[in-house]
Amino acid sequence: MAKYAILFTLKGETVKGMIDRPSDRERVVSNLLSGVGGTLDSYYWMFGQWDGIAICDIPDSTSAAAVSIAVSSTGAFGHLETHELIPAASLNEILDKAKNLAYFPPGG
Repeated sequence: MAKYAILFTLKGETVKGMIDRPSDRERVVSNLLSGVGGTLDSYYWMFGQWDGIAICDIPDSTSAAAVSIAVSSTGAFGHLETHELIPAASLNEILDKAKNLAYFPPGG
């Protein structure tokens, strides 16, 4: 199962709704992920460019895309980015594959 980071910002009206009607957002995210066979590893709120991040295990990229589309379709988020996380232990294998590839830029 692949690990993903989902970074998000919330719209102002979404934050207002959270203030007016607090709920367990971590449980909501966990339940959403279970719908695609995934699990929530961690869920954090942050200062800065992003309002929060969810680290989760999701079976495949199709399921990750489905989660992203379902969440985006609510209109509650200003921005949402999903990134697959690659374990540091995989770096040497990636580098080994890269050294055997040749890329020629257009016009080059």
